[in-house]
Order: sequence, then C-alpha cells, then structure tokens
Amino acid sequence: MSATSHQHHRRRTYALIAGAAALATAGALAAALPATASAGEDSQRHGGHDYSRYQDVQLLSFNDLHGNLEPPAGSSGRVTELQADGTTKTIDAGGVEYLATHLRQAREGKKYSITAAGGDMVGASPLISGLFHDEPTIEALNKLDLDVTSVGNHEFDEGPKELARLQNGGCHPTAGCYTDEEFQGADFPYLAANVLNEKTGRPILKPYWVWKKKDVKVGFIGVTLEDTPGVVSAEGVKGLKFKDEVETINKYAKVLQAQGVKSIVALIHEGGLPASGAYNYNCDSPGAGDGISGPIADIAKNITPSVDALVTGHTHAAYVCTIPDPSGKPRMVTSAASFGRLYTDTTLTYDRFTGDIARTAVKSANHVVTRTVAKAPDMTELISGWNTLAAPIGNRAIGYISADIPNSGTESPLGDLIADAQLAYGKELDPETDLALMNPGGIRAPLTYAAKGSEGDGVVTYAEGFTVQPFSNTVNLQDLTGAQLIQVLKEQVSGTNAASPKILQISSGLTYTLDLTKSGADRVVTDSIKLNGAAVDPAATYRVAMNNFLAGGGDGFTTLGQGTNDLVGTDDLTVLEKYLTANSSATNPITPPAANRITVVK
Repeated sequence: MSATSHQHHRRRTYALIAGAAALATAGALAAALPATASAGEDSQRHGGHDYSRYQDVQLLSFNDLHGNLEPPAGSSGRVTELQADGTTKTIDAGGVEYLATHLRQAREGKKYSITAAGGDMVGASPLISGLFHDEPTIEALNKLDLDVTSVGNHEFDEGPKELARLQNGGCHPTAGCYTDEEFQGADFPYLAANVLNEKTGRPILKPYWVWKKKDVKVGFIGVTLEDTPGVVSAEGVKGLKFKDEVETINKYAKVLQAQGVKSIVALIHEGGLPASGAYNYNCDSPGAGDGISGPIADIAKNITPSVDALVTGHTHAAYVCTIPDPSGKPRMVTSAASFGRLYTDTTLTYDRFTGDIARTAVKSANHVVTRTVAKAPDMTELISGWNTLAAPIGNRAIGYISADIPNSGTESPLGDLIADAQLAYGKELDPETDLALMNPGGIRAPLTYAAKGSEGDGVVTYAEGFTVQPFSNTVNLQDLTGAQLIQVLKEQVSGTNAASPKILQISSGLTYTLDLTKSGADRVVTDSIKLNGAAVDPAATYRVAMNNFLAGGGDGFTTLGQGTNDLVGTDDLTVLEKYLTANSSATNPITPPAANRITVVK
C-alpha cells in the first residue's frame, strides 16, 4: 500500500512558539519545538530546494473495532463528551461508513500520514462480519487504508491458522469462498512481536514494520497482552507462547535502532482505565484520581525511552495521556475507545537531523466518529453486499422484548437473561442443574427495542442475537462443591481480577452481597451467598451451567477449571434463541430482568 494514498502535497513551515500555553491541543506534551526549529532557522538548502529540519507526521489510530461495520446499537454506539461548563452529553458514534469519511477528511492536506491500529480489529464481531469469518472487516480495513495493526487477543479466537489466513488470504478451510472472488487477505501487516510458535520460538507474524516516505522513517512494534491465554479459549492459543510486553518492545526497539530507525511507535493491545468516562477528559490535569490506572500505566513506565508514543487498546476506554518514560520524560499514550466510535489524531514532529521524534512537540486528541458526515459510498456498497448474503439468516425473528435490555452495570439485565437461558438449557440436559454463570465479557451488545431494520420494534432477530453472543461457545455442565462455588464468586474480585473485578452474571435463585467498601476476596460476603434462599453448603455438590470458556478456567476463574463430570452442550446462541422463542411472543414479549440478584454495597 502506498504511504501517499489519499494525501495531498502541502508545504509546512514552523514559527518559533513561546510560552507554556502555546499548544492548546489536548494532550500537548510541551509548549514548544526545540529552540532551533524557527521558520527561518530550520531550513537548509539541499540541491537548490528549501529543506525543513522538522516534519509533521500525522498518526491516525483506533483500536478494538471488533467487526463493527454498521453503527453499533444502544450504548455501544455512543460516546460521552465533557462540556465546557463541566456537564456531559452523549453523542451517537461509529460505523465504518462514517469512520472512512472522518479519516479521509483528517488526512486532507497532510503530506505525511500514517494510519495504525491497536488490535482486536476482528473477533466478537456482529453477524455481518462474524458469519463470514471476518472477511468483510478485513476488506473494510483495506478500504480505510489502514497501514499497520498489532494483534489483539480476539485475533486468536479461531486460532493462529485462521489469523494467518486473514493476513495472507485464501478461502476458509470449511466454509469455502463466500463470493466469486477469492479472499485476498489484509493489505496491511498484522504485528505479533510477543506471540511465538512454541516449537520454533519465533514470532508467528512480523514483529515490526517500518513506514517510509522520502527521508522520513517511523518504526512500529506490535504486541498483545501477555495474558491472552487467560482471555481466549485454550484451542485458540494452542501451540503459542505469549511473552512479556515490555521486554519484547525493548528488544525490538534495539533492532530498529540498529537498522537506523530512531522514531518508534509501539502498538500495544493492553490498556488502562481513565479517571473519567468522557473521551475528551483532560487526562493530564493535576489532581487526585486523574490520569489512568491499570496495566498500561506500569507497562508505559518501563518501556525504553527510545519508543516515542504508545497506541493502546483492550480496555475499550478513551484516553490521551502522558506517562513518564524510564528517563522521566513525558510520553504520549492513547486509546480510542472501541467499535470505531473514535479515532486519535496524533502529530509526531520528526527531526531530520536526528531521525527521531522531537517529543516536546508531540500532541494528540481523540475525535468522535459522528454520524452527521456523509457516508463513504464504497463502505455503503461493501456493507450492502455482505448484508445481502447475511439477510436470509440474520433477519429471522428469534424473540420479542418489551423494552431495551442493557448489558451494562455490575449485574446487567441482559446478563441475568442469558444466565437464565443457560440454566433452562442446563435443566434440559440434566434436571439436576442448579444454577448458571456467565462471563460479562462474553455479552458484546445490548438488545434494543427499536427496530434496526424492517423487523419492527421489539423484535429480536438472529443477527441481533449473534451480535450479543458471537463466540460460538458451547454451554457445558460441570459439578462443583459448595466450597468451590464460593471460591469462584470470590475469584471475581481477587487474584488476577483484584484490580479490575469481573462480576459473573448469575441465574435466578442465586443471590449474594458484594461489599465494595472491603478489599480483595472479602468483597464477596460469604454468609450472604444463597441458592433459592438457602445458604450454599460447602460440602454439597452443585450442577452448574456455563460456557466452555469459563469451564476451562478463563478470565481468571481457575476454580472453574477444576469442575468434574463435564457434559458439553450446544452453542450459546442456540441456547439464547431457544429461551427467547419459548418465553416470548409478539403479544407477550419478555420484560427486562430487574438485575437485583447481587446486592452491591458502595
């Protein structure tokens, strides 16, 4: 792919900027370029042409698209914007028809522009992409002129062979070709520096990539979170080894420098948690509780100073922050939420004398992918084509709801509904089934009452169900002792989940208190755990329904991996469909569950 596509030549000069407040752009690292960078002093005569020492390089970035080609539904398709008076408002956002227009407009007049992504471009995708093993999303990313991306954990949902197919092309080994033309694969490189083949010890894909335009070179190193095996089914990461993010980036930064590449950006599929949910919150504002916490904060502090900026992801949060590097210099760390609702526009000022980024001049801001701009016709055509193929499957009604059923909150109404569906199915497999547990990360979208197409308000289509549960996980049964069940609930807020709790969604009849004023495992109040009003007996055996991801100990629930008497059932979407069909009709729709099974004390 040409680095010059969709770009126009525009001459750029710099004036010396003085004063600490000169750069008002969100995320500006400092007030001025180096003192030598004035318009009159930074130009040299080379071959009869003016030659500027400093060159602005535009870095456009986004992350965690998850195959959301169409505008996401409900809260998944909105962002929160902080207003000047301190209030907030929500804005509808997302959809690749709009993302394409925004990116193309942002590139206008920018002679040096790169577009990069932070992983999870595919996986957990809505029907229009997921039904076709995410070929539509790769095609859309090609049209977006994406230059490079890191892998994310979801790129491994179908295993390394399928990831290699997305990169290199070819028809799916079992589904075959979906159209007359063979799938061509990604025009951009997927980077996987810290994902090694266990047998060879080598990265399964390119570890780094260098963008070049004339005499400007910027290197990119791509990694995913080291804990990918903990958040992906065991089959998806079989034969792979995931290395430490910091060690890997530092290793390849040296490799790039040895090749004469001094300007380096790390694409890291790991993220943080900002102090505010507003995308335009000033992450660098002074005060208690500001900035970001979470894994990326520690990672950023330890990555070599030779890396100039970090594009991150995974947490689906929005932030533009500076975090000091090991030498104490501030360094830009960005994330653009998820689902194509935002993109980040970062200006890297390249110093031709040193070949490095003048970090005092780095500035960055997140921008909303509003739906008020014109749709990109090529994306509309792409979506229409794949929707035509998906329509016979996707438009089928599978249930009816009386109102929106959200998937947000500690305990969500949709989480309760899915857990109840899995309990009902579990009782079909084995009448002795007692309860069901559902991981919150497996519930990808809300069910919305308003019609998405021509199906009518309150109708749940197969496509909408697929968007909620796109993983094709099976619903399994296993036996746990009461002591193990109590331990599972405590693992929601301890161990690897201590800092960022993962609260399981629970079926009707299971109740307990979550006391957030306490710390660690004590936040789950043992004496409050009851099933159908009776205290859970540590010595008794309980039959529990859950998906195969949880049954394998995923999301840090190691005790669930110790269950016995396993029984493997059908896929989770079929289970949800069965429940909706059995318990709702056009005249008697399902009402949203009350989400009152977990008593939360704050």
